[in-house]
Amino acid sequence: MASRIEAIVCDFGGVLTTPLFNAFAHVQEEQGIPLESLGKAMWAATQARGENPLFPLERGELSEDEFLAIVGEALLGEVGRPVEMAGFADRYWAQLSPNDEMISYLRSLRDDRGLRLALLTNNVVEWEPRWRPVWDIDSMFELVVDSGFVGMRKPEPEIYELTLSRLGLPAKACVFVDDLELNCVAAREAGMAAVQFVDAAQAITEIEAALSEGR
Repeated sequence: MASRIEAIVCDFGGVLTTPLFNAFAHVQEEQGIPLESLGKAMWAATQARGENPLFPLERGELSEDEFLAIVGEALLGEVGRPVEMAGFADRYWAQLSPNDEMISYLRSLRDDRGLRLALLTNNVVEWEPRWRPVWDIDSMFELVVDSGFVGMRKPEPEIYELTLSRLGLPAKACVFVDDLELNCVAAREAGMAAVQFVDAAQAITEIEAALSEGR
């Protein structure tokens, strides 16, 4: 007999917000940076450092300013001109809006059906004031695990273990929702059911199926 699902563990960016890629593409277009050039610049930075600089940024090991300086230097080498990185976060967050349909659905799971809600996000320490109070996260989720503050990030197994430990639940009692496949794969390896978010209608259908299987 399947164990009862007791909690939804949900990603933030790209699930509770409009798509991250669209916001990022808008900023990139404003700066006149071709996608191919940005990709090459990030690859060069990764080769130089031995790791994509986004990863230590999300683990809180690099500050936002340090990260932007690394990216700016790599872009200078790629496009042959300075790229203004100051104000990147302002422009990026201005393009993100709440995914009201998904937020309303999760609230209904909590309020009408008694499910617990946890948030597990790869994020940036300096960005917390831009999203946590604005989206009223703490009124919605009983637990928030933010990569920048815990020193680990998805899809590292330890961050899933930490989330489950703080919830006090076994993995089989949770459904994980994220827009990135590799994060969902890691959640399944940790023992959770996982739904890769594409859009609200699809995700809701698949979450309902997972809940039915876990009754």
